Amino acid sequence: MKKKRNRSRPPEPLQERLKQIAVDAREKAAGLPPGDERDRLLETAVSTESAAAIDRWLSSPGLQSPK
Repeated sequence: MKKKRNRSRPPEPLQERLKQIAVDAREKAAGLPPGDERDRLLETAVSTESAAAIDRWLSSPGLQSPK
């Protein structure tokens, strides 16, 4: 018997989820003293902001396929 795929969609678009992850990480980092945990949270914020920028670039209407 085949297993059915879960085809539910996330409630928010990817951009919104990435933005919320970055905001949450920065807020948590602001409340911590300098150290490894704070650095990890700031890295998370930067990487999710980068992912959001790449996603915006890839989904932009001006993007053309290579010739």
